[in-house]
Amino acid sequence: MQKFRWWYRCVILGASSIIASSTLAATPDATNTLSGYVVQLPASASKSAQQGRLLLLFSNDATDEPRNQIDITPKSQIVFGMNVADWKPGTSVAIAANAEGYPVAQIAELAPGSYTVQALLNRYETFHRADGRTLNLPPDQGEGQHWNLKPGNFYSTPQKIVIAANGKPEGGATLALPLDQTIAPIKPPLDTKYIRHIRIQSALLTKFWGRSMFLSAAVLVPEGFDAHPQAKFPLVIFHDHFVPDFDGFRTDPPDPDLKPDYSERFHLAGYNRIQQQEAYTFYQQWSGPKFPRVLIVKLQHANPFYDDSYAVDSLNVGPYGSAIEKELIPAIEKKFRGLGQGWARFVYGGSTGGWEALAVQIFNPDFYNGAFGACPDPVDFHAYTHINLYDDKNALYLDGANTRIAQPAMRDYLGRTTATLPDNMAYERALGDRGRSTEQWDIWQAVFSPVGADGYPQTIFDKRSGVIDHAVADYWREHWDLTEYLRRNWSKIGEKLRGKLHVHVGLSDNYFLNDAVYLMQNALESFSNPAYEGEVTYGTRDEHCWNGDPTQPNAFSRLHYNTTYLPKIIERIEKTAPAGADLSSWRY
Repeated sequence: MQKFRWWYRCVILGASSIIASSTLAATPDATNTLSGYVVQLPASASKSAQQGRLLLLFSNDATDEPRNQIDITPKSQIVFGMNVADWKPGTSVAIAANAEGYPVAQIAELAPGSYTVQALLNRYETFHRADGRTLNLPPDQGEGQHWNLKPGNFYSTPQKIVIAANGKPEGGATLALPLDQTIAPIKPPLDTKYIRHIRIQSALLTKFWGRSMFLSAAVLVPEGFDAHPQAKFPLVIFHDHFVPDFDGFRTDPPDPDLKPDYSERFHLAGYNRIQQQEAYTFYQQWSGPKFPRVLIVKLQHANPFYDDSYAVDSLNVGPYGSAIEKELIPAIEKKFRGLGQGWARFVYGGSTGGWEALAVQIFNPDFYNGAFGACPDPVDFHAYTHINLYDDKNALYLDGANTRIAQPAMRDYLGRTTATLPDNMAYERALGDRGRSTEQWDIWQAVFSPVGADGYPQTIFDKRSGVIDHAVADYWREHWDLTEYLRRNWSKIGEKLRGKLHVHVGLSDNYFLNDAVYLMQNALESFSNPAYEGEVTYGTRDEHCWNGDPTQPNAFSRLHYNTTYLPKIIERIEKTAPAGADLSSWRY
C-alpha cells in the first residue's frame, strides 16, 4: 500500500500577519486555537488563490526531509493536516491546534525536544464532473499521487527547532514557515530498444471529469520487434500500482558501486543489488533465442483519488475500465502490433493489480484469456482484509463485554501487529478528508461506494468510531464483491471463465488478504456445469505479493511476475486459439 536543505532561521510574526482563509476538518471539539505555527504563501509562489491540504510535518530523524518520512510503519514521523480554501498569495495561514494528526493526535501532544519542521501544500483543483458534481481534488501530475513528490506542490525549506511544552516552539515565539520551494515537473521517460511509451487522451474520462484526461502505458516490446515488422504479438497486461516507467527490466549488469541496503521486510542484506541482478537476468531471458515473443504492458491510470483506478467503471472515479479496454488497449495493439483478439490477451498482477487482473477477467470474460491474481485486494467483503462488512458492526475495534481491542491493519511475517486500523485511519484523516488522502482505504471506498450527498464517495465506515454503514456495504456486495458476483452469475459466465482464473496468496499476507481468498476458493470449487478448472494456491509463511512460485522465497518470487506465468500463457494460447489464428508470426 503506500509513500531537504537544512537550517532556516525562525521568523517571528506579529498577530496581525496571521491572517488567511482556512477551513478546519470537522471534529466534535473543533476550535480555532492557534498552535504556534503559521505558513506563508509568498506572492511569488502563485498568481491565484490556492486550495488544498496544508500539512505540517515534524521529524526527529535527520536522514531526510520530513515530507519523505511519513508512512504507516512504526518508523513514521509526524504529520498534521488541515484544509485551506481561497488562500491568497502573500498571506499566511495559522495552523489550528486541532489539525488532524498522525501518529501524534494533536500538536500539543508533541514530546518536547529537537525536531526538523516543514510545511507542504498538496494543491487541489476544481473538477466539474459530468454528473453535475463539483469537487476539489488533487490531480495527479505524473508522480502517481505522492503528495511529497507531486510537481507544483509548494513546500518550505526544513527548519531545525526545539519544541517546549504543549507542542509550541521554545521561547513562545510563533514560527513561520514560508512555502519557498516548488516541486519541479517530471521529465517523461524516453523510448529505448525494448521499452516504448504511449499516451492518449481518453474521450470517456474527459467527458466524465469535465477536463482533458489521459491514459498512458509503458510497453516492453520483444526482442526483434523492429526486425520483424510483419509479426503480431499476444498482449499481456501487468496490472500494478503506478510506475513512471517499465520497472524490473535492466539492460546493464548490476552497478558494482551500489551501496548495499538491508531489507527489513525480507531480512536480507543487499536487497537493492538482488533487485538489480534479477532485473538484468530478466533482460537476458527476454532477449534470448527461445523466450516467448509477447508484449508486456504496464498501464498508467493515476487519477484524482489514487495512483491507480482499479481498472473498472466507478461512480466516483470514472469509467476507467471502459477507457482502458475500448480506448487504450486498442491503441496499444494498433501501435505495437498486437494480435487484437481475446484469445491472445492475458492479465496478471499482485495486490491492487491482483484484484484488477481477476476483476477485469470476471467482468469481461471474453476480452481476456486468463488472469493470474496474486495477493489480491479483498475479493470477498466477508473478509475485507479481516473485517466482515456484512455482519460486523465495527471495522476498527473488537468490542468485548468490558474491553475494546483495536484491530490490526498490518502484520509482519511472525504475525506481530505493525499498524492498527485506528492508526491507519488517523494517517488517512491527516492527509485528507472526504476520501482525499490518496491512500488505500480511501480508494477502495471511492471505487466501490456510491456518490455521497456532498459529491464525494459515500463512507463505508466512520474513520473515528469504526461504525459500518451496512446500506453502503449492501451496495458493495451487489456491485463489487467478486465472489458474490461469481456465485450469482456462474451459470451465465462460467463456461467463458473455465480455466481462466488463477489465484495465489501467502498465508502470512501482511494485510490479511488470504482470508478473502479462502472464501473465493470455496465458491470456485463448489461450481459445476462447468467446473472452474483454474487454481488457488497458498504460500506457507509467505507474505504480501507471493505470486505462486513454491520454489523461491517471496523476496525473489515477487521479482519474477514477468517470467512465472508466461509458460502457462503460451500453453493456454496453444490450447484455446481458434482455427486459423496466428500462432507463427510472433514465434521467430
